[in-house]
Amino acid sequence: MKTPTLLEMLKSGVHFGHRTSKWHPNMAPFIFTTKQNVHIINLEETEKMLVEAAKFVNDLAAHGKTVLFIGTKRQAAPIIEKYAKACGMPYVSTRWLGGMLTNFKHISGVARTLTKLKTQRETGELKKYTKKEQLEFDREIERLENIVGGIEQLFKMPDAVFIVDLKEEKTALREATQMHVPVIAMCDTNADPRTVEHPIPANDDAVKSIELIVGALADAIMDGKMHPVAQEEKKPVAKADPVKEEKLAAAAE
Repeated sequence: MKTPTLLEMLKSGVHFGHRTSKWHPNMAPFIFTTKQNVHIINLEETEKMLVEAAKFVNDLAAHGKTVLFIGTKRQAAPIIEKYAKACGMPYVSTRWLGGMLTNFKHISGVARTLTKLKTQRETGELKKYTKKEQLEFDREIERLENIVGGIEQLFKMPDAVFIVDLKEEKTALREATQMHVPVIAMCDTNADPRTVEHPIPANDDAVKSIELIVGALADAIMDGKMHPVAQEEKKPVAKADPVKEEKLAAAAE
């Protein structure tokens, strides 16, 4: 499992934070210096936290667990979709639906509806309807694809979520916290790293920075899938033999 070097992070602009007027005090331990009223992130801290996060998702993947990728802002959306698909994980790249975690049963039901409609269209079942009705089905499939397409194969609550921008995805963060789902997140200098289990101090606005971090975590997940951990089989509990116990009790007397 390989993670980006300090030089690679430097070239990708991972170290550029926000203006000093917009900083969050809890990011102080991860800030190296200030340059022209802009905070500069300590990349040594970024490297350390990224390695920890990569190990975490690698272990989850090795145990067959699921990580939900979240990033809906313009710079992050295509990157989230690209790398989530590459490592076979669910994702949200258009809009976070309120209740996606806190009302997971309902949202997963919507995803199942999408799967059903797509299957019916592929098998030709929808051809029995009029052209107008078929067009309406196509529009509904397109609408649902845009809303829940990335979580279509998410059949249970994710074991962790990865968020690109905590300020942008505050609803997703709140729901994950409420449902006790561990959070890995890119934390720019305007975010509060204490709200997540695995913060990664990094520029969450630059495309190159986002791609470097997201790509590193996707690689860690793929590596974990390639080296699965065998699940221990539960040994059956031996049933008590009343005859044998009676003989043992008699012998003891």
